[in-house]
Amino acid sequence: MRWDNLRLTDHGQRDEALPLFARGAVTRTFDTPEFRGITFYEIHARSVINRVPGQSRVPFEWTINPYRGCSHACTYCFARKTHEYLDLGSGEDFDSKIIVKVNAAELVRKELAAPRWAGQPIAMGTNVDCYQRAEGRYKLMRGILTALRDAANPFSILTKGSLILRDLDLLTQAAEVTDVSTAVSVGFVDDAMWRAVESGTPHPRKRLEVCAALTEHGIRCGVLMAPILPYLTDSPAMLSETVRRIAEAGAAYVAPIALHLRPGAREWFMAWLSREHPRLVPRYMEMYGRGAYAPKAYQERLAQEVAALAQRYGIGRSSSHDARRIPQRPRPTRASAPEQLTLL
Repeated sequence: MRWDNLRLTDHGQRDEALPLFARGAVTRTFDTPEFRGITFYEIHARSVINRVPGQSRVPFEWTINPYRGCSHACTYCFARKTHEYLDLGSGEDFDSKIIVKVNAAELVRKELAAPRWAGQPIAMGTNVDCYQRAEGRYKLMRGILTALRDAANPFSILTKGSLILRDLDLLTQAAEVTDVSTAVSVGFVDDAMWRAVESGTPHPRKRLEVCAALTEHGIRCGVLMAPILPYLTDSPAMLSETVRRIAEAGAAYVAPIALHLRPGAREWFMAWLSREHPRLVPRYMEMYGRGAYAPKAYQERLAQEVAALAQRYGIGRSSSHDARRIPQRPRPTRASAPEQLTLL
């Protein structure tokens, strides 16, 4: 599907409908600094609560993803390959051509009410970030959260965005009637690495402020310490500083996960590595030459180091989040299961 000829200006004049989607789908651009260079493809999806493929070894079965593509522009994002299914590129297209399911909230409410739906937990932020910059304009999550709250349907959210704080009211209301948990993704707190590989995200310290705010308001929030980049962010000093900051944010847990390089992300990240750190290319080829995941021994070492640091800094020892919450399901804490990492 070639969509470049489809345009809707910020004045709302549509040229034509997108092919292969429901009638009325359009392409839109906004001439504002935060969206400059980004194209939004507004579609009417046929469904929005999706079952995870059976072969995926992740701790959830159902997901909601109101967007595809992500302006966070993380060089390592595993979801890049999914853009190729839309006949878009996994590199710059993934960062700048964002699919928006504008009817997501309406569909969530409809699908939650279906007789066949049994109230299973739903994970969000598992493919691309549901609180990326686009959410500031489209505001899909408020409708989605309202529907989940009204149905008392359990859910979790993983994000690198700070926009989730806009929806604190809905999160706290939902937490009164169902199981709600959140997590932020912070693999490191180094300024230079953040600018280099996560250029479109809020600063890691801002994400930890999000964790602290959610916890303060009674919303259980942990930290996926992910991805940890071999030879770049895995030194003892960097691991210690990151875990210390995570502890200061009051995180309920920390789950360290090493970088994994699936097709799409692999090519994009390795191109960046070749430009910026060419001396590391042979080491990465040795680590990832046989597959997407770092060697098991490396993952286990990271897990042990981070677990020791978490104990030293007191992560999970005390929290104020349980005063008015129902008990939460245990969250993953091991780095030996890289499939548990979803938003990279």
